[in-house]
This record gives sequence, structure tokens and C-alpha cells, in this order.
Amino acid sequence: MAHIVFIGLGNMGRPMAANLQKANHSVTGFDLSAEARAAAAEAGLKVAASEDGLFAGADVVITMLPSGAAVREVWSRAVPQMAPGALMIDSSTIDVTSSRAAHDLAATAGLLSLDAPVSGGTEGATAGTLTFMAGGTDEAFAVGQPLLAAMGRRIVHCGGPGNGEVAKICNNMILGVSMIAVSEAFNLAESLGLSHQALFEVASTSSGQCYALTTHCPVPGPVPTASANRGYTPGFATELMAKDLRLSQEAADASGSRTPLGAAAEDIFGRYAANGGRGRDYSAVISYLKTL
Repeated sequence: MAHIVFIGLGNMGRPMAANLQKANHSVTGFDLSAEARAAAAEAGLKVAASEDGLFAGADVVITMLPSGAAVREVWSRAVPQMAPGALMIDSSTIDVTSSRAAHDLAATAGLLSLDAPVSGGTEGATAGTLTFMAGGTDEAFAVGQPLLAAMGRRIVHCGGPGNGEVAKICNNMILGVSMIAVSEAFNLAESLGLSHQALFEVASTSSGQCYALTTHCPVPGPVPTASANRGYTPGFATELMAKDLRLSQEAADASGSRTPLGAAAEDIFGRYAANGGRGRDYSAVISYLKTL
């Protein structure tokens, strides 16, 4: 049993921490939001009132935060309080530069560290079926893998520090581009008199098949569990997709890679997020595309 401190108890962090607790680990959580703290306590988690003294004696600190700056800030406070050999895990989706800087901070203090962003959304976080993309040393991965397995179904070691974030932003660039393509196809089919169900039955079993279509189908009907059947209540919010695409383009610029479709997707989701898309599932971009 590990003593785990979990920082960030939002829609993803709260069920992830709960699954660690179900796996018989000692988990103490904290979030700056009083609302998030209350929801976590209601879910049965032990919640600290502040960070004061929280990290001393922890075997593992896990962060699930909205930005690289927030991760670096929390790690800068946690690392000095922890004993050498303890493990830091960041499951946020952040820029690669910040991720690698956090790894450096941990290494300087003799701590193990992993960047381990996730795929699977709130459904996967609740069900414990997330995919983790982990970056870090072999030693850190060996220590962290059983903990990640308590929260996910598939854990992939992507290489050295920061490579988990690289895998995540590349994966979500594919997803964002795919959802736009799927949405455009449904809009085109509709304008030409082809039903949503007919297009789905063809595309889902032929060369148009992809995750955006078969799991997050952007029109109501064909996939009963898709957000389109719940008024586009988010599993993966538009503003989060916009953020991930922005990260992909920052990484592309820094590395000199050309990603024209990724750039176009960033532009579309960014504009949609700024024009009514916040708080809606990313698949609702289908409605925004009709207005362009």
C-alpha cells in the first residue's frame, strides 16, 4: 500500500483518485477549488484543507492540472518535502518543455518521475479503463506502472522524460482532425439526402472507420453512448480539444515539423471554443462547421 497525494480533483482527477483508493492505497487529495474538494469528499475521498505539510512522507504525488505552469508550481513545492526515491507522476496534458522541466526538478532532488497523460475521458477515468502514455526512466516506469494499472487498462512506456506528452498531443491531433473530417462528411451526406444511419453503416465498416466515428459519432442515433445523444454534454470538452491542438502546434513550431491539418484543426476548434463551444463536447463541432 502506497501513501499517495493526489493534486487536482476535477472531473478526471476525482475518479482516478477514487480508483487508487479502491485498490487499497492510502490517498489524500487536494484541489484549489472548494467545490472540487467537496465533491471529492462526497465521493468518499480523504481531502486535505490545504497543501500545508501535505507532501511530507508521501510515497507518490500525482498531479492532474490544467497547465504546465500549474504543474511546475506544485512540483516546486512538493519536491523539496519528499524523500529521495519517492515518485512524482503528472497525468496532466501540458507542453513538452514544462513536462521535461518538471522531470529535471525531480531528478535534482533524487526523485523518480513520470509524465503519464491519459486518453479515455471521464468515462474511462470512472471505469478505470484509461490509456496511460508514460514518459520517464525504466526505473520510474517499473515503480509507477502498478499504480497506473489501478486507474487504467493500457499503460504504454513511450520512452524518456516528456515522451508521454509527445504521444498524447500527437494522438489528440489525430482525434481533432478526424472529428472534423467525420463531421464534414455527415454534413455533406445530409445536404445530399443520405441518412445519418446509412453513412454510419457504410463508413464504420469500411475505409472511413475511425474512433471519432465509431465511439464519438457526432450525430444522434448511430452510437447510443455518444455525447450527441445527450445534447453534447461533454465527455471531452471543446476547450480541452482546443488546448491540446494548441499544444500540438506549439510543439510543431518548436521542432520545425509541418502539420497543416493540425493547424487547421487548431484554428477551427479554437474559434468554436471562443464562439459558444465551451462546455460542449468536442463532437458538437459538427454544428459549428455548418455556420462556416
